[in-house]
Amino acid sequence: MKLSDLDLILEKAQAASVAMNAYALRRRVALMNAIADEIEALGPELIQTAMRESNLPEARLSGEKARTIFQWRSYAAAVENGYSLDASIDTANPQRTPPKPDIRKTNVALGPVAVFGASNFPFAFSTAGGDTASAIAAGCPVVVKAHPGHPETSQIMADAISRGVAKSGFPEGTFAHIFCDTNEEAQALVSHLVIKAVGFTGSNRGGMALVEVANKRPDPIPVFAEMGSINPVFLLPGKLNTAAAEVAKQYAASLTLGVGQFCTNPGLLICEDGAGLTEFAEALNTEIANILPAPMLNAGIALAYRGSREKVIGQSGVELLSVATSEPTEAQGAATVAMVSGIDFLINDDLQTEVFGPFALIVKCKDASEISAVASKLHGQLTATLLATSEDLATHQELVSIVQSKCGRIIFNNFPTGVEVCKSMHHGGPFPSSSNSQFTSVGADAIKRFVRPLSFQNWPDEFLPEELKNVNPLGIWRTVDNQLTKEAIKL
Repeated sequence: MKLSDLDLILEKAQAASVAMNAYALRRRVALMNAIADEIEALGPELIQTAMRESNLPEARLSGEKARTIFQWRSYAAAVENGYSLDASIDTANPQRTPPKPDIRKTNVALGPVAVFGASNFPFAFSTAGGDTASAIAAGCPVVVKAHPGHPETSQIMADAISRGVAKSGFPEGTFAHIFCDTNEEAQALVSHLVIKAVGFTGSNRGGMALVEVANKRPDPIPVFAEMGSINPVFLLPGKLNTAAAEVAKQYAASLTLGVGQFCTNPGLLICEDGAGLTEFAEALNTEIANILPAPMLNAGIALAYRGSREKVIGQSGVELLSVATSEPTEAQGAATVAMVSGIDFLINDDLQTEVFGPFALIVKCKDASEISAVASKLHGQLTATLLATSEDLATHQELVSIVQSKCGRIIFNNFPTGVEVCKSMHHGGPFPSSSNSQFTSVGADAIKRFVRPLSFQNWPDEFLPEELKNVNPLGIWRTVDNQLTKEAIKL
């Protein structure tokens, strides 16, 4: 891609940004639903192309397509009900000394957003994924850098979005889709002064490279990078000693779901040594041995999986516990579990390296105190899970407190794979799982990444944005003089 081509694309995006700021909110809602309609109308070619490019099965991709459509529609609903505007009004009080002015606040779009798609979700986290949907929901034009792992799939989705844009009467620059052959081209996109924010899902190395570029700009911009994690599971004694075989079966299923290629894959399990652990390990070994190796997203990811797995297994004190008995091909990932003592884990930071695939490391601790020490040592995570009884929770309050400080989502007696698209979901976490732990990339709150607050003081009502006018023409919830209401303001 030539720099001159990028300049032209971003010139159109800037023009679209200005135009979109003047559009009524309902036009944006209509645009998002039109894009959802276009994606929904895509025929078998989409699924077949994605199957060929990603090795993902038809059932998984059909479900992901439905999720993608739901994301567009649910974020459109959030825009329509004014949720992402967070409108608030403090009316004037001229009798006060000094007089209190009329102050009204809403959220406005940041401007054009660059989105980098993910390899493991070619629909829901890629070209037409949540970053693109939430940025457009915020009123921002989007420039998507296509993921090289599924270029044809990305193009089909990009064409669907472009049709929705055209049918809705939005400017051409509302959405653009580009292919970058080099890191320098991708960095040029992030460093371009038209771009005002970045959405990214991928590796820590890739995410941090973009953060560095964004921070070196004359006007640093936010990079909302979701960079994965090892998602620790704490298996506490009450649960371990009463349901070891059952938990082993559930854990193996979560660990190997989608050949372990989820950013929420539970790649670390921490528990106390003892008879319960022995039973759990034996049951897990049986489960893992019987799981057939399966194709990974592409040959490069399969190669990286084997390399990362061998690096962890080769660390001091690490013992190979179980591996799938069937021999994998070069393109496949074989489920693998290793074990290490709590002491060895505490002194070796390399054991926190994410192994992207169906791999788990069990940390065998001598007591509850060592479990807490391991928890304190952990880096920031997207998720953390406690498999426990109520009595376990009551006797491990310090651990619960530590774990809450380490993750964006804490799970009780369930597993992290599967991220519900809803307002209460937080898909993000303390660094390095994400570059900004305050924001989520899933659910309606994801829209808030791409807006900024703007206050209007003493403005004539007729020139205010609709969401701040006295009569509340949008009929949305607003905070008026510290009270949440849909009522019109009577002055």
